[in-house]
Amino acid sequence: MLLLRRCRSLTRLQRHQAAPCFASRAVRLCSSSTEDQRSHQRANWSANWKRIVAGVLTGTGAVVTYGLLHQEVEQADAGLPTTERSSSLPVFSHDEVTKHRSLEDGVWVTYKGGVYDVTEFVPIHPGGNKILLAAGGALEPFWALYAVHDQEYVLEILSQYKVGELSAEDLKKQGEAKASDPYSSDPERHPVLRINSKKPFNAEPPPEILTESYITPHVLFFKRNHLPVPQVDPASYRLQVEGLPRGALTLSLKDLKTRFPKHTITATMQCAGNRRSDMNQVKEVKGLNWGISAIGNAKWSGARLRDVLLAAGFGPDVAKWARHVHFEGLDKDVTGSAYGTSIPINKAMNEDGDVLLAYEMNGEDIPADHGFPVRVVVPGVVGARNVKWLGRIVVSAEESSSHWQQHDYKGFSPGTDWSKVDHASSPAIQELPVQSAITVPADGAQIDRSDETLTVKGYAWSGGGREVVRVDVSLDGGKTWQVAQLRSGDKGQPDEPSPPPGRSWAWKLWELTAPLPPDADELEIICKAVDNSYNVQPDTIPPIWNLRGLLNNAWHRVKVKVTKD
Repeated sequence: MLLLRRCRSLTRLQRHQAAPCFASRAVRLCSSSTEDQRSHQRANWSANWKRIVAGVLTGTGAVVTYGLLHQEVEQADAGLPTTERSSSLPVFSHDEVTKHRSLEDGVWVTYKGGVYDVTEFVPIHPGGNKILLAAGGALEPFWALYAVHDQEYVLEILSQYKVGELSAEDLKKQGEAKASDPYSSDPERHPVLRINSKKPFNAEPPPEILTESYITPHVLFFKRNHLPVPQVDPASYRLQVEGLPRGALTLSLKDLKTRFPKHTITATMQCAGNRRSDMNQVKEVKGLNWGISAIGNAKWSGARLRDVLLAAGFGPDVAKWARHVHFEGLDKDVTGSAYGTSIPINKAMNEDGDVLLAYEMNGEDIPADHGFPVRVVVPGVVGARNVKWLGRIVVSAEESSSHWQQHDYKGFSPGTDWSKVDHASSPAIQELPVQSAITVPADGAQIDRSDETLTVKGYAWSGGGREVVRVDVSLDGGKTWQVAQLRSGDKGQPDEPSPPPGRSWAWKLWELTAPLPPDADELEIICKAVDNSYNVQPDTIPPIWNLRGLLNNAWHRVKVKVTKD
């Protein structure tokens, strides 16, 4: 997510305007005028949070965009109190804190020895009422899970609710019972990955490595996690299939491997936020700052979803009312809510849809980071629908009600901001648009004039099974164009067979070697792809900019210097 980067300077500015009083609301140590000032200031903050709550992911903490909050905070008349401990605050025992576990009795929490009355913040907490899980106790175990809270500006917001200190004796006990890190069991990752967030882990490979191989090794395949990686015992693993007339069907991993034919497809998977960093350069957006490598191509093997649903009782009668298939993962938050999403029933049941319940990736058991023991692979569709650690499938007349289906992974107009976004007005992203990017040379690279030629490399892909049929490359900022050579295999090896129409799930790697333009000191290299429906990438980002930074498929551009030595 795009974290608030400049709140530190804003809150410092506000502190200079604030009255130097740290008195507790609970014990009324401050003057009435200061209490009025604090109430007014809290009202301002409440209004701010209510206006931006629509843009914050449920359960991921107080994450906000700088632009909107900056605009709102400047209107506040009072500042935040400092975060330093004050001896003027009362001391509370753990038993006293535990008495405040509801809105009726007040919601108190502790954090690093401080006691906070967050009752007024509960209704506007971006993560909803999950904050009540910590009521009467410590925040640390929950903030360990939602590590995005570990930001100074979050502490600044928390500080305004401080009412006292935890007793030294109870603080010592709390330290002895320190919560374990829920991410401690996550698998090891390759050190070459460029990390966008550590907890949960999200990372991508360097672009120049990404296209060295037509099939992306799993260690270099981008990692997109929303929660800690679950530890799943393959022997006790069970997949529930529900919503069909025969009742629930329970399948073990062995059942999936022995009761259903094994199918293998080569399919590219791309995060909806791929190339978000380019959108950030136009105007700041909210989300992980992905480069161009939140995409990968792999061989996936497993049982077809269609076969499993037929075995569970899907038939003509069900087809009359069924419209969606829901997927739920085994990765769950502290409330027990699982990552979930859904796809249209037509994609799930189409014989040419190739939706898999995959248990192998590149000929081996799917690694933990990619969904062991079973994940859904929905080729041609956004990565968010390819649920990992699959635990439950539900056939339904309705779309999934999960946060990730209804309040995220949707596109909006460039004119939509967080103050007026309506998630219900936009459909969930399914198929992705045509895409391409330059992986070699890197932006800012230096090219030796004596080389006389320049080789440009990259990838191209289109969603919905549409095949990329051409990639155009310009070395002079779009004035002239040349056609790149496409390949569907590793260099020097035979290409994979051409897929049937509508089932082109894998990317194309492309390459162009051309003479360096004479007398040019700097080159702007551009690529754009065309698919077999003659969809082509838009030339610039502003017309497709959106507040979440999704679906960026504008022409990819890199600038390089040409040197004479």
